[in-house]
Amino acid sequence: MIRQTELVDKVRAYDPDADEDALNRAYVYSMQKHGLQKRASGDPYFSHPVEVAYKLTQYKLDTASIITALLHDTVEDTDATLDEIEQLFGVEIRGLVDGVTKLNRLEVQSETTKQAENLQKLVLAMAQDLRVLMVKLADRLHNMETLHYIPKPEKRQRIARETLEIYAALAERIGMRRMKEELQDLAFKELFGEARESILKRLEFLRTQGKNQVTRVEEILRELAVAGGIKDVKIYGREKKPYSIWKKMESKGVTFEQLSDIVGFRVICATVGDCYHMLGLIHEKYHTIPGQFKDYLSTPKGNGYQSIHTAVIGPQQQRIEVQIRTEDMHDVAEYGIAAHWGYKQGVGADKVSTEGKQYRWVRELLEIMEQSEGAEEFLEHTKLEMYHDQVFCFTPKGDIIALPRGSTPVDFAFAVHSGVGFTCVGAKINGRIVPLKHTLKNGDQVDIITAKTQTPSPSWERFVVTGKAKSEIRRYIRDQQREEYVTLGKAILTKTFKQEGHDVTEKMLDPAMAVFKKKDVNDLYAEVGEGIINRNQVYDAVFHTKKSESAGVKNPFDVANLKKKSKKSVPMPIKGLVAGMAIHYAGCCHPIPGDKIVGIVATGKGITIHTMDCDTLENFADSPEKWIDVAWDSSGQDDTYIGRLRVSLSHETAALASVANVIAKDEGNISNLKITNRSTDFFDLIIDVEVKNARHLNNIIASLRAKSVVQSVERV
Repeated sequence: MIRQTELVDKVRAYDPDADEDALNRAYVYSMQKHGLQKRASGDPYFSHPVEVAYKLTQYKLDTASIITALLHDTVEDTDATLDEIEQLFGVEIRGLVDGVTKLNRLEVQSETTKQAENLQKLVLAMAQDLRVLMVKLADRLHNMETLHYIPKPEKRQRIARETLEIYAALAERIGMRRMKEELQDLAFKELFGEARESILKRLEFLRTQGKNQVTRVEEILRELAVAGGIKDVKIYGREKKPYSIWKKMESKGVTFEQLSDIVGFRVICATVGDCYHMLGLIHEKYHTIPGQFKDYLSTPKGNGYQSIHTAVIGPQQQRIEVQIRTEDMHDVAEYGIAAHWGYKQGVGADKVSTEGKQYRWVRELLEIMEQSEGAEEFLEHTKLEMYHDQVFCFTPKGDIIALPRGSTPVDFAFAVHSGVGFTCVGAKINGRIVPLKHTLKNGDQVDIITAKTQTPSPSWERFVVTGKAKSEIRRYIRDQQREEYVTLGKAILTKTFKQEGHDVTEKMLDPAMAVFKKKDVNDLYAEVGEGIINRNQVYDAVFHTKKSESAGVKNPFDVANLKKKSKKSVPMPIKGLVAGMAIHYAGCCHPIPGDKIVGIVATGKGITIHTMDCDTLENFADSPEKWIDVAWDSSGQDDTYIGRLRVSLSHETAALASVANVIAKDEGNISNLKITNRSTDFFDLIIDVEVKNARHLNNIIASLRAKSVVQSVERV
């Protein structure tokens, strides 16, 4: 465990003006409060906050952050109070500890809503002070390092998946690359341990075989810099992390042996001018690889990251990737917001946390939170906002808009302003009119065409990428649906009351409003129109008759029971179809959630669902009337679906068992297997795997590609 003097000395090494007395008092206070408490590992509980604080010293955070790390569990797990902390350490520390404490309390809620609500709370805390997020990231990192002490495997898997999907992504968004990679690797170890071990063994083999080659490339680049007159340059090769390799294998559909960029090279120059000079020297010496040049110096990423990326055919005709940046840019790339000048100079977090373009996404997450119908929908939209790599596009005035890769003009329009998105009717890309679903590329100049009479189309939701666009469109659709339900409900009640000789008025409905606990009459109309509340029950609530009993309703005022009955027990997995319509999944392409799909009408058989790239669709090219625009319903996907794989294996002992083991560990289930070809060295299989969605299947494919016995694997 880190000693008191060791921690204080570590802080004072980078901040000589640190409040040593406050650090010592916080250390002693936390130790006394946690007392004899133990962690799952059997270690004293106090070792945890000390480790969290020590991790933050590696990022050179301010004294307030270190004290917060020492105290972050005291209010939750001991008899300490926020008032006591304020009295001892001040208002600033109280606010930071309170922010972290609120997050910790949410982690004991039910698993179904915990992750979504936890993220909502985290975003609110971030908006107040990003240091809350940094303490939470360090807290999660130490918990992941001791994850193996948790006895229940399902709990370990849940924590690891949340770490990968939420915390690692947030670390990336604030530029803390090292923290992100540590979190990813620990989660990867828990979720896909076998794939990770396989990649580590191959990396070790490459190190022993290619060590001299890496050194040689470093020497060549250094000689190139010296010959060009560049001084004070640092050059070194850096190996990609196992999780990064695994994700690239998954996204590009290649095996480990097919990757050509396992090692990248960093060139650290003294000035920006030297960076561009070094780029010119490299491009002059070696052939560039088209499409692999990115200039993040002139156009930084949303998290403040700056660097030049290029790929060339280097020495011995080997492809090499090179990143060129200054020392300050390297610090930002490694430490992100922790390297921000504001914390080094003691500027208040209220000025640092959400100002500047690189933290605009925090405010956008707040907007998404306000527009989302529930915590789960917010979680879905926020993941979209956090994950994808970026493209940089320009407005006609030259302003830069950063968007996730795969974004469309509609995403661009909503990023500019919600009003522009709502009235968007078309777009010009580089002066040429394109469809609204057109995919934007780096450097595109986008001119959005608007019309006052335009309203968002529900079909936009199927191709937009950003969480903001999706949440705005869904909110508009919900508002439109509510208006329709209100109109329909009002018409239903008017007709019902008229049949009994009454003219319905809002005043007349007051008894029903009280019974069904509605504050606004439109809420009552909407639920009648949607079918949640029965028209006769409203009439009975007003006039106290027994029509509902004669209709077979035991308790017409049991709203909870009524709502429960009105909802389908098994939601239809496809949006765009009439309820009750028969659906079939095509055996030719095996569509699963996550695929882009289309419905084909088959007379007497209902609808057959195909993937959009299915070859069978060519047979219906001349029958457009049979095509139906459909999409997966993300609200309920507990069913399993068949994903078909074509696998080529080395003819080795236990090769097939290895494949089956990988699929089982990734929670897939083999429903059918067929050997299609045998030879002396290889054999080919067709495997049908039961999975939850396309992402689940892609994870299995990536894990299979990591196995040395697997020569190739692809989805059929």
